[in-house]
Amino acid sequence: MLTILGFVMIATFLVLIMMKKMSPLAALVLIPALFCVLVGQGAHLGDYVIKGIGDLAPTAAMLMFAIIYFGVMIDVGLFDPVVRGILRFCKADPVRVVVGTALLAAIVSLDGDGSTTFMITVSALYPLYKRLKMSLVVMTGVAATANGVMNTLPWGGPTARAATALKLDAGDIFVPMIPALAVGLVAVFALAYVLGRRERKRLGVLTLGDVATVTGAVEEKETEQVLVGAGAGAKGGAPAAARPATGGSAAPGSDGSGGSVQDLDLQGLDPRRPTLRPRLYWFNAALTVALLTLLILQTLPIPVLFLLGAALALTVNFPHMKDQKARIAAHAENVLNVSGMVFAAAVFTGVLTGTGMVEHMARWLVSNIPDALGPHMGLVTGVLSIPLTYFMSNDGFYFGIVPILAEAGAAHGVAPIEIARASLVGQALHMSSPLVPAVYVLVGMAKVEFGDHTRFTVKWAALISLVVLGASLLFGIV
Repeated sequence: MLTILGFVMIATFLVLIMMKKMSPLAALVLIPALFCVLVGQGAHLGDYVIKGIGDLAPTAAMLMFAIIYFGVMIDVGLFDPVVRGILRFCKADPVRVVVGTALLAAIVSLDGDGSTTFMITVSALYPLYKRLKMSLVVMTGVAATANGVMNTLPWGGPTARAATALKLDAGDIFVPMIPALAVGLVAVFALAYVLGRRERKRLGVLTLGDVATVTGAVEEKETEQVLVGAGAGAKGGAPAAARPATGGSAAPGSDGSGGSVQDLDLQGLDPRRPTLRPRLYWFNAALTVALLTLLILQTLPIPVLFLLGAALALTVNFPHMKDQKARIAAHAENVLNVSGMVFAAAVFTGVLTGTGMVEHMARWLVSNIPDALGPHMGLVTGVLSIPLTYFMSNDGFYFGIVPILAEAGAAHGVAPIEIARASLVGQALHMSSPLVPAVYVLVGMAKVEFGDHTRFTVKWAALISLVVLGASLLFGIV
């Protein structure tokens, strides 16, 4: 009964948010509370929720201070050169923009933290997507999938969990997986190219007066034809007529397509904004590098690192109390939205784990694996990791399910190391799971509905995971 109710609860949650019948926050709270009562454990709801909140409180604290830290770094102009470099590469070509999204997300993912990746990626590219009227779910989908593949780094979390759960060395798990993960990353870039081509076909060719106005930089005028969104102006997505681009074609305050720059929310990259601190640029760069280095080395807990970093960044860049309060207030909406979603997710995970639904679902899945597949438990683990890491937290999967799969594999002569490697396959999809706090940073900053992100991303992320699995089999890793 718990198995059936567990699957029904998850299905109900996903259907309601994808059909936009409930907000993710309300669904994360009310649906598990209802099912907790249905399984006859309503009296323990408070205990389950408090346990779930306790487990996720460090994550919520990390996200709160990480948002403030990187928000301040964006305010003071640390990432402005990065944005200008990306824009010079992308120009106004949707294909380059989407491929650039995958590239930026993959590079920043080297720090091993999804929320950091999403904050930097969205902050850099959101204004460009808005200016070109490109689909924002393309940005969130590509960024999440690229980060999912890179999330398998030894300091990213899943590999360390698999190593701990099966008492293995993280390097022995990760290093042989590099070729398969490289294929997965190439597949992400191929997906970005395809999605970019679709956006280019949908938007058509128009004139953009000067792409540099996105950053406000005074640069040489473009003299070639460039691509800019015209989705609202061309019926049926037909390409609009081409016109040669000239630097002075757009009226002051115009984006070249009928809307004002202010309407496109580009103020965040205004080169004349009062929060810029050019004299402190190298201090902020050094502070950020030091913070990310300590994060990778795990010198201190991540929440403590971001707490210290945020306090130091605010104090040095904005020594006056009034300015500090203004910066905190400017990012309060993102902080509240994300931390609120994390604590709501604590209700979902708390009930799912506390009632025993997760354990019953996992054991039902393992018990229904045919004996003939026993010698192929590596393949089975890889396939199961795709849905299970989406519906479960990484802790639940790696500490609850992977040891069971390893035990079943050992009975058929499959080494635990193969099970550990195969368990990493589903991470591309995992990063879009409603139980991953970082995904709410992504959709919140991009102003995308979580249901829209889910509908768009799940199929592509699952495909990338299958590519990684196929490459693992081809190279004999699993």
